Amino acid sequence: MLKSAQELTGNHPKFKKSLETARNVAVTKTPVLISGEPGCGKRSLGNYIHTHSVRKSASLEIVDCSADIAEVERRVLGFREADGRFQRGVLEVANGGTVIFAHIDALDDNFQKRLYTILQELPDYELDVRVLATTTKNLSKLVGAGKFSRALLTYFGGAQIHLMPLRERGTDVELLADLFIQEWCQETGSQSLGLAADACARLNDQAWNGNLTELRQTVRNAATVAEGVVNAACFQTEGKRAEGFTLETDEDGVKLMSLKDAEKLLIKKALVFTSENRTQAAKILGVSIRTLRNKINEYRSEGSQYFVNLR
Repeated sequence: MLKSAQELTGNHPKFKKSLETARNVAVTKTPVLISGEPGCGKRSLGNYIHTHSVRKSASLEIVDCSADIAEVERRVLGFREADGRFQRGVLEVANGGTVIFAHIDALDDNFQKRLYTILQELPDYELDVRVLATTTKNLSKLVGAGKFSRALLTYFGGAQIHLMPLRERGTDVELLADLFIQEWCQETGSQSLGLAADACARLNDQAWNGNLTELRQTVRNAATVAEGVVNAACFQTEGKRAEGFTLETDEDGVKLMSLKDAEKLLIKKALVFTSENRTQAAKILGVSIRTLRNKINEYRSEGSQYFVNLR
């Protein structure tokens, strides 16, 4: 089973409703905005819409809007190489197919307006492109705060799909964990591994801030040390209740912690807030990108779960 198909497996009614909506809009040309927390399968759903449409045999291109604005512009508009050859932009390359603008909330303010104009003018250039976008933010709130183009949000007004976080999907956690374990077994040529009841209890006790991405890495790590069955002892994590870094609470209700743990928590929050865009997170924290990179590597070497799974 393909990775994208695995990530879109689940029995929770709300999740199945999102998938049903995706199937319904797939047969149309309507632009679609897919929202949800980091790691919950937004790009997989975009791929699902493309492969269930009449455009499935054409190109599917992805633009990471959280990249440097110059790179985003080159990707969208095309550019001329040093030898004079012109590289076409994704909207031309994907003519007849689909383009996904990932992390569209991170798109430069000025380029938001330019992109809206470009998308409106596609028919004038005889370009037939299906446009999808993903975001971890509430774009309506960003519009209200003057941080996102109202016109661009309106462009995606025809269809918006929200993917719920993994922690709210109940027994889907166990179902997905088993799929990810079998995926690991197939990749490594190992014998099939079962999932013990105590392992299921441990998985259900997790907060899963990284959603499917975190779950996949967690169970793959557990599978590497399992013998015949993945049980609770195979997991390094202690569960969501142990993830607070807290030592005690002061009279104002503020949780106290060491400076190192406070630093780690702030860096994690900045990365989550910026959808793991390290450049933006460094700006928020007031440090250089090099300093942030060194801190991430430090926490990763210590085995901190979030930073180990950080893309």
